[in-house]
Amino acid sequence: MKIAIVTDAWLPQTNGVVKTLVTTVQRLRDLGHDVCVIEPSQFRTFPCPTYPEIRLAWFPYRHVDVLLREFAPDAMHIATEATLGAAGRKWCRRHRFGFTTSYHTQFPEYAASRFPIPLSWSYAHLRRFHGAAVRTMVATPPLQQQLEARRFQHLVRWTRGVDIELFRPREKDFLQLPRPIAVYVGRVAVEKNIDAFLSMPWRGTKLIVGDGPARTGLESRFADAVFVGYRFGEELARYVAAADVFVFPSRTDTFGLVLLEAMACGVPVAAFPVTGPIDVVANGVTGVLSEDLRGAALAALTLDPAQCRDYALHHTWEAATQQFLRNLAPQREAMPVRKRNFTQRSQRSQR
Repeated sequence: MKIAIVTDAWLPQTNGVVKTLVTTVQRLRDLGHDVCVIEPSQFRTFPCPTYPEIRLAWFPYRHVDVLLREFAPDAMHIATEATLGAAGRKWCRRHRFGFTTSYHTQFPEYAASRFPIPLSWSYAHLRRFHGAAVRTMVATPPLQQQLEARRFQHLVRWTRGVDIELFRPREKDFLQLPRPIAVYVGRVAVEKNIDAFLSMPWRGTKLIVGDGPARTGLESRFADAVFVGYRFGEELARYVAAADVFVFPSRTDTFGLVLLEAMACGVPVAAFPVTGPIDVVANGVTGVLSEDLRGAALAALTLDPAQCRDYALHHTWEAATQQFLRNLAPQREAMPVRKRNFTQRSQRSQR
């Protein structure tokens, strides 16, 4: 099958969305599918406001049109809602080409943490964006219920997997730091609520693996924490496996792929009982969920690493990719005709 994926999130960005998409594309190609990824590096871009390391495509529709006409996809998936996603959506509606979308990020909450934008406005925009899709893929049942409560429709599940060969138990002596070592891995940004982790009392080491716009401010405020920046591949896996507990302070993630990676390394998780962790972590077995984040981290230290590893072994990228394939829309599935728009255009043409 020829599958087109349009995404504003792609390499060299480092986050769970990019990792999910890159891994899914590779698995699809391994299965023999022809995949065309339309992503920011193919366009003239500008920095995302308040997040300059993310580049957004500048007026991308014409080039999107050229790329899609040349590729002639059998199925189309729009992964994000920014400028490229909007261009892909516009192309599908113009050509009456059925498409799917995915809801990766709680964008309304992220936006509200930076700007005084009412959640109702942001959700109304996203409901309209995804409402044109044949299906919208979400990672967990709690997220599906949350979106259904906000009147999103045609929601289906697309779970995540973990590379159990890369993320596995390893030597703890890779890190020569005071123990217990509590690690956070991910973007260092305001929406990740890292303050909650760094401000909690801890007798060992608080380690931050990642980077982002909030790093400079957090480093100056929390001198006792260790910031090492981004790490990738084997080195990242070694950092995670060498920790004693993985602390995930975010309240706005839709899944938290890093949680599975930590558990695959035999490292238990401490997190708040919110969307994402409640569907990924087996509370009291592979991690502890509590509004008392420090208490959760201390309790997680007593859990069995082997059970964390066993739990992660049941979450494979192969199964997740098959789920993605089943969710794709049939070739050129018909889309609803917006009669009102056609009537308005006819009236304008007669003037």
